[in-house]
Amino acid sequence: MLSEFTSRQWLTLLTVQLCTILFGITVTSVAVILPQMKGALAATQDQIAWVLTLNLVATAAATPLTGWLASKLGWRRLMVGSVLGFTAASVACGTATSLETLLVFRVVQGALGAPIFPMGQAIILARFERRHHPIAVMMWGVGGVMGPILGPTFGGLVADVLDWRWSFFMILPLGLVACIPTVLALGDEERGTSRRFDFVGFVLVAVAIGALQLMFDRGQRQDWFESAEIVTECVLAAGAFYLFLIHARFSPSPLFEGATFRDRNFVLGAGFALVMGMLQFTPMVLFPALLQDLRGYPESIVGYLISMRGVGNFLSFFVVAQLTRLDARATLAAGLLIQAGAAAWMGLLDLNMTFEQVLWTNLMHGFGFGLAYTPMAVLAFSTLDSRLLTQGNAIFSLLRMLGSSLFIAVILVVFVRSAAEAYAHLGAGITIFSTDSILAWISRFGDLGDPVLHSRLGEEVRRQAAMIGYVNSFNLLALVPAIAAPAVLLFRRRA
Repeated sequence: MLSEFTSRQWLTLLTVQLCTILFGITVTSVAVILPQMKGALAATQDQIAWVLTLNLVATAAATPLTGWLASKLGWRRLMVGSVLGFTAASVACGTATSLETLLVFRVVQGALGAPIFPMGQAIILARFERRHHPIAVMMWGVGGVMGPILGPTFGGLVADVLDWRWSFFMILPLGLVACIPTVLALGDEERGTSRRFDFVGFVLVAVAIGALQLMFDRGQRQDWFESAEIVTECVLAAGAFYLFLIHARFSPSPLFEGATFRDRNFVLGAGFALVMGMLQFTPMVLFPALLQDLRGYPESIVGYLISMRGVGNFLSFFVVAQLTRLDARATLAAGLLIQAGAAAWMGLLDLNMTFEQVLWTNLMHGFGFGLAYTPMAVLAFSTLDSRLLTQGNAIFSLLRMLGSSLFIAVILVVFVRSAAEAYAHLGAGITIFSTDSILAWISRFGDLGDPVLHSRLGEEVRRQAAMIGYVNSFNLLALVPAIAAPAVLLFRRRA
């Protein structure tokens, strides 16, 4: 089948692979350096997570522009502009001197890079025949997973040897290199086919997404619905989404064409894209802090371990195309269940976890993600009209990014609340009346006359409580794909 590909198709694959690698390296390298940035910028655990979540939500909010921009600018201009803008914003992130400045640059970076992923997938689906989609999407994915392999590895190494800022600066040469095949491979496809842009619909979607993300990001610190801010954000998100639905129903030129949502497989695929987004980045947010704070691993080792998720993703490509052609629904279900099993294994880890346990759980989770993504994309777009592919991919990417950003916020809420409750419960057991029950700990950290014994016990309680928070977070991560897996039976089989 590979021999049937033309030289233009091979160049197209190289182009979208390089652009997707650029995007993947940036996202995954940032996950590894979050603990270092946390200390450098004097941020808390949930605050530093905004560096990732606000970037994802900015990407999600700007993604609906992809189809319209492609029709106005054409594939080449849009992709080159996105890559250059994304690269420039990445360099700006490295110059930030405060958390607030960094967050602004990350939002700009996410917005400018939003078209890269959906355009890449749309270009692949448009330039290859439907019978070639499984192998083409798989080969594009091979390039795509190099980001999750190279990003944590080099990002952690660079941050360990130099500084976290250089993890952003290293994007500059990669971005410039990615522009070269983009100029050669892409043309003005879709340019001049634009319809009237639905500015009102776009604003309503952006407001709904932004308000919802702020609600989840700030809810824990603001005591949820006891806060007027959280109530306002909830009402704003719900109201904007409701108005968007009404507007889309009656607008002569809606942001998303109604025909897109009348395709059953696409609607189901969009739902699974949301789920896959929830699974994609969460381990990369939890493990760096866990390994550095509770186990004392340097960034280079953390980066290596997190990159195993990308290695697992890569290994899945040796079988995913064949299995997808054999039975796409079963392959998707298997990928989800493997991810559920990997996350459940993560939930069994404790403070004595070994290097090998972290490696294998991440590799297994990445393998499951790779095994699920290709059949999900093939099923979702198997019956969609070709003229709706770019718009459909924009929706697909929007929901994937939204799933990532919202679920990371939810996971951090679970972590913070679980750790706080565990700390209070465990700490209450350390009193002058409970020395017999904690004698083993006392003998480990000193004796009753040691003035620093209490602080040492307090630090151990904090570590144990934090580990309970991580375990509960991993258990929630396991629950999501396990619940979603049976829904694959709702897909119509491809003819």
